[in-house]
Amino acid sequence: MVLIFWCVLCLNSHVTKFHSIRDQLLDRLESMAAGEQFPPERQLAETLGISRMTLRRAIDELVAKGVVRRRHGAGVFALGPKLDQPLAANSFTEDMLARGMRPGSRVLSFDVTKAGAHIGRRLHIIESAEVITILRLRLADEEPLALEELHIPSALVPGLCAEDLENSSFYELLRSRFDIALNHSVQTIEPTLLDADEAKDLGVPEQSPALLFERTSRGAEGIPFEFVRSVYRGDRYKIRTELTLPEQPHEPGQSLESAPRLEPDQTEGVSR
Repeated sequence: MVLIFWCVLCLNSHVTKFHSIRDQLLDRLESMAAGEQFPPERQLAETLGISRMTLRRAIDELVAKGVVRRRHGAGVFALGPKLDQPLAANSFTEDMLARGMRPGSRVLSFDVTKAGAHIGRRLHIIESAEVITILRLRLADEEPLALEELHIPSALVPGLCAEDLENSSFYELLRSRFDIALNHSVQTIEPTLLDADEAKDLGVPEQSPALLFERTSRGAEGIPFEFVRSVYRGDRYKIRTELTLPEQPHEPGQSLESAPRLEPDQTEGVSR
């Protein structure tokens, strides 16, 4: 028993020390600007009083957390805090401006094609109807953050060209030029891995984690006007939700503690 206790104590001491090193690196990041480089490995290990192997392990964890990036042959660089993506119907441009960042976009491709079955179903149009498919790289302060593949029926946006979407808000363009205003959207979010082309456009390694957004938006008359597939860098984004508990009905004068509770035999038929 004494030997087991001693082993557990040593293990806990090692874990606590490692967490302390990680926290020291996180503290250092608080005062670093995005893109700023860590000191050389040997120098940083000596400053912290640890081995280079322990330092590498701690930095590996920071890389996994998405707060630093390791560039082979160059060093380790701060990424800055992740941008939290609220679950709200606002545009990328509005979101970046609200953060005090400079939004930008670069059109990578602009094509007019037939809708096909999948896109036609999303936009409630026939398969042979023409749609404009636009691939845009979305930037904040010149840093690539997301790829956006937009599909919109050609009939709704006559005269639209690629230049219209360079460094501009698509929703603002729809409002001002085509009298289309966003009224309702349905969006799904799921984790994904970037393929070779996506990773190259976003400037990250292939198979990097990302967030996949798919959204269908409707105007005031309930007619779909866009289907968007976007991938956001997982090392620069996180999802933020605000949760509110519904009011619990109870009898007047009854305390919450005395409110009836579901017992195991009362849960039949309840969805999970």
